[in-house]
Amino acid sequence: MSDERHDAGMAVRRAVLGDEHVDRAEATKNAFTEDFQDLITRYAWGEIWTRPGLDRRMRSAITLTALIANGHWEELEMHVAAARRNGLTVEEIGEVILQSAVYCGVPAANHAFAVAGRVIDEEGRR
Repeated sequence: MSDERHDAGMAVRRAVLGDEHVDRAEATKNAFTEDFQDLITRYAWGEIWTRPGLDRRMRSAITLTALIANGHWEELEMHVAAARRNGLTVEEIGEVILQSAVYCGVPAANHAFAVAGRVIDEEGRR
């Protein structure tokens, strides 16, 4: 079952975050980080992101909000791009950030708009 969860998790992780990100994470893992990489692949991606109760768009919206609430700006950058891959529009990402201003604070939302804007601008230049 563990190998199945890992394989399922890796497939979703690649679909959501992109091969480039996952390949970079896999290439830099070492004896110190190997167990952590396995944990997030099996648990976060293989157990949670594969559940049928929410689609990937909804999971992305929730993830954006959680990252804003906790000030995880580098992760937010990665998950804004993932949200676009999962079908969220630029306008929907803006609405998620606007909603987060009420529950996470205006300064957090202000910073989130800056982070998301950079990702969206970069996407537009590709």
